Amino acid sequence: MKEITATDLLEAMEKKEPIHLIDVRETDEVAEGKIPGAVNIPLGLLEFRLHELDKSKEYAMVCRSGGRSGRAAQLLESHGYKVVNLAGGMMEWDGPTE
Repeated sequence: MKEITATDLLEAMEKKEPIHLIDVRETDEVAEGKIPGAVNIPLGLLEFRLHELDKSKEYAMVCRSGGRSGRAAQLLESHGYKVVNLAGGMMEWDGPTE
């Protein structure tokens, strides 16, 4: 599984690179703040919402510490999606939140 650091993700965002973020935390966790532009799909619902994703895009998976997003990345990879996991999750994120 490929990973991206919070620093590298922030740099990519600042360069306006196209980034497709999926935050797999529960909705109450996301309500406390998420990376701007991230789409919230809780891990438990991800398998049922695969039809919403595009296999031609690469997705960056986000959670609190990197564990759930790692499982989400493995799930997506097993279905043929291109995925990277945010190492350390939101605990490592120093960038803006919404």
